[in-house]
Amino acid sequence: MVSLDGGRLTIEDVVSVASARDAAAIAPEAIEKMTRSRAVVERLAAGDAPVYGVNTGVGLLADVRVPPADLEQLQRNVVRSHAAGTGDPLDREEVRAMMLIRANVLAKGYSGIRPVVAERLCQMIERGVTPVVPSQGSVGASGDLAPLAHMALVLMGEGEAEFAGARMPGREALRLAGIEPVALASKEGISLVNGTQAMLAVGCLELVAAETLIDTAEVVCALTLDAQRGTPRAFEQRLHAARPHPGQLTSAAHLLRLLEGSEIRASHVSCRRVQDAYSLRCAPQVHGAVRDTLAEARRVFSIELNSATDNPLVFDSEVLSGGNFHGEPLALQLDYLAIALTALSGISERRIDRLVNPALNEDLPPFLAQHAGLESGLMMAQVTAAALVAENRVLATPASPGSITTSGNKEDFVSMGMTSALKWKRVVRHTRAVLAIEALAAARALEFLRPLKTSPVLEVARARIRAACTTLEGDHPISPDIAALEKLISSGRLTVGSLDAG
Repeated sequence: MVSLDGGRLTIEDVVSVASARDAAAIAPEAIEKMTRSRAVVERLAAGDAPVYGVNTGVGLLADVRVPPADLEQLQRNVVRSHAAGTGDPLDREEVRAMMLIRANVLAKGYSGIRPVVAERLCQMIERGVTPVVPSQGSVGASGDLAPLAHMALVLMGEGEAEFAGARMPGREALRLAGIEPVALASKEGISLVNGTQAMLAVGCLELVAAETLIDTAEVVCALTLDAQRGTPRAFEQRLHAARPHPGQLTSAAHLLRLLEGSEIRASHVSCRRVQDAYSLRCAPQVHGAVRDTLAEARRVFSIELNSATDNPLVFDSEVLSGGNFHGEPLALQLDYLAIALTALSGISERRIDRLVNPALNEDLPPFLAQHAGLESGLMMAQVTAAALVAENRVLATPASPGSITTSGNKEDFVSMGMTSALKWKRVVRHTRAVLAIEALAAARALEFLRPLKTSPVLEVARARIRAACTTLEGDHPISPDIAALEKLISSGRLTVGSLDAG
C-alpha cells in the first residue's frame, strides 16, 4: 500500500500502482491538513468576497459571481464542461497513474477540498474502476483540464469507466465496485481538473521504459561491436575521465565490461584497424547524453509528483490564485526526452546498417543472408528501422514552443505538454523496435563468426535473443522476431543489470 501525504510519492510508486501491484491510501497526517484547508474554503464560500473557482466562474468568466445556492452546481458544471476530450483513450495504466498522482496532489492539503474526494480516488484505484479518458484535448495549461475532467466525471457517477474488463457508464462501474459517487462541494470540481497529472503520468511510465532501453542499448551495441570486430579501446576510462559527463562515464564503463573476455576480440587484437565508425566508437558519448537527459527528466518529474498544481491554493487562512498548473517544466523535459531517444534510435539504426550493408562490412555476408541473392536476409529489417527513425525525427519536433491562445485570451500562453507526452510515448515504442532489430541483426551476425564466441556475459544476451526468436537462419517473416524481441526488451531481460544477475 502506497501512503499518500503529498510529499513522498516516487516514480517507482507510480509504476507499481499503475500496474496494479500496489494500491494507495491517504496518510492520516494528510487528512488533517486537508481538513484544515477545507475549513478555510467553507468560510470563504459563505462570505461576500470573490474567490476564484469558489464563488466565481472560471477562465475568462472569473469575474462573474455565482450565488451561494449555485456553488455545488458550479463545480459539477466545471467538470462536465471541461470533459471535452477526443481521440483514443489513454491506457489503463496511464489513467491509474494519473488518478494516483492527483490524489497525492490533493493530499498536500493546499487545495481546500474534503478528504473524501482524494480517498474516493484511492478507492477507485484499489477496486479497479478506471475512467475512460480521451488522450487528446489538453494544451497543458491550466494543466490537463480535459483528461482530468473525464476522470472527475466518473468520481461524480457520470462519464464512462472500465471495470472487470468491460466498458460501462461510470455510475454502473462505481455501483459494481461498491463505491458511492461524490457530490462535489465548493471548489472541488476545479481542484480535480487543474494540474499536470495526465502528461506527468504518461511521462513517468515512459521514462521508466526508456531507462530500460538505454541499458538495453548498451548490451546490443556491445554485441554489434564484437560482431563487427570492433575495438573496445575507445571505451577506456582514461578517455572518458577527461570529459566526465556522468552518463558518458557510465556508458563507457558498461561497454568495456560487457566486452571483457571476448574470444572474437582476442582473435583480431593485433589488426591494423585504428578507429571504428562513430556509431560504435562514439556510443558512450551519444548513449551517455541520453542517460543524462533521462536523469534530468527523473529529477523534474520527481519534484512535480509532490507539487501543488491546483489553483487557487490555500495557505493558512488565505487563498492565493496563481499558475502552478502550467505544464512548461514538464513540456520542455518531454520534448527533450523525445529528441534524446530519437538520437538513440538513430545511432542504433546506423549500427544495423553496418551489420547488413556489404559496402560497409567485408567480414559478414550481404544482409546477413546465408545464401545472398537466393535469400534477402535482414535487408528489410534495416528498412523498417529506417522508417521508425524517420518517424521519430518528425515526432522529435518540439511541441512546447507551439502555444495557441485559449479561453478568450485569458490563457494566452500554454505549454502543449500533453502533446509532448503523447509524442514521447510513440518515440519510446519506436526506439524499442529499432533496438529489437539491432539485437536480431547482432545475434545473427555472431552466428557467422562461430566457433569464436563473444564475452561470457554477452553470450548470455545472445542466448536470450536466440531463445526469443523463431530462428536466426534462412528467410522467413521477420515481424514475429521483432515483436518477440520487443517483449524481451520490455521485460528488462536484456539490460546490463539483468545480465550481471544471470
